[in-house]
Amino acid sequence: MAPSLTRREFVVAAAAAAPLYRKVADLPRASWPGYSRATVIDCLASPGPFNTPSRTGAPLTDEMVANARASGISAVNVTVSGGGRGHASFDDTMRELGYWERELAAHPEVLVKVRTVAKIAEAKRTGRLGLIYGFQDAVMLEGDPTRLDLFHRFGVKIVQLTYNVRNLLGDGCLEPDDAGLSRHGREVVARMNELGMIVDLSHCGVRTTETAIAASGKPVAITHSGCKTVFDHPRSKSDATLRRMADKGGVIGIYMMPFINPAGQPTGADLVRQIEHAVQVCGEDHVGIGSDLSITPHRVDAAYTERHRRFVEERKRAGIGAPREDDFLFIADLNTPRRMEQIADLLAARGYSDTRIEKIIGGNFLRLFGEVWQSGPPA
Repeated sequence: MAPSLTRREFVVAAAAAAPLYRKVADLPRASWPGYSRATVIDCLASPGPFNTPSRTGAPLTDEMVANARASGISAVNVTVSGGGRGHASFDDTMRELGYWERELAAHPEVLVKVRTVAKIAEAKRTGRLGLIYGFQDAVMLEGDPTRLDLFHRFGVKIVQLTYNVRNLLGDGCLEPDDAGLSRHGREVVARMNELGMIVDLSHCGVRTTETAIAASGKPVAITHSGCKTVFDHPRSKSDATLRRMADKGGVIGIYMMPFINPAGQPTGADLVRQIEHAVQVCGEDHVGIGSDLSITPHRVDAAYTERHRRFVEERKRAGIGAPREDDFLFIADLNTPRRMEQIADLLAARGYSDTRIEKIIGGNFLRLFGEVWQSGPPA
């Protein structure tokens, strides 16, 4: 008898015969007719590589640019400074800002930099992808809140206060003893409010998240997370936290990670369960999508598996890896540039109204951006 295959070996073998991705032209006809008119926002995504070693190590490929154009997404929160120990220094951050400035200059027919909601409207009108600069940590401030002014001038509109571990502002979700927002963290939140920058609490610990919601004078975002009640993962948020966020006018983006279900690669049905619970807890005006993915689909083969293994091992060595990261970091049946359209179809099949669907796939984040960004100085 042939030896049994591990789950990963089976996936790789199956992928050789039937790849776990579909080109736009191969997708079934969409059942929800509103996608073409909706302003679609994925509040954590990238036109380039994501969740992989050296995500800005090479220019965007022709395929990546084509997928960005074909996605129908109006804007994404693109990470221009990563998170974790040794990955978000001031110098690293400036290099990554330079990378995205070069890509914007190289592809003006497809990519546009977003500083205002008017630019998102322009991206929608012209069929381009708007890039909203965001940070997934705040260590590049190096204890100086006035550096926010510099990054604001470069176009950074969203700042996540911590990554998975502790920094000078507060504690990440993997810290065993979460002390909450520090004095410096409160200063940073106050200056972000003045500048009209979105306070992002996705990777923050429980107390740090709670104290930041209370400290902020403006609505906050949890751009890419999930609901602990559906699956208890350290990267997700409790119902109590979600209600406090919503009461302040904030929005949670549900991610498309293996953190949304108890075992195995998640499916579209798992994502819908997360969305529906978030809507029940927060209300339909406070839920969106933050996929935490590249727009370009994952091609699972031996090379992909090796890259993923190295990515996971690097994060474990750095002490920033979360549980379940060794699973493939995407939803297999939504592995397409048009995944936001497929999410809309799934919600329509559940009887969601056109208005509610438009809110979830972009309208709620658009409203949040308008409220916070327009309260700061001119962009």
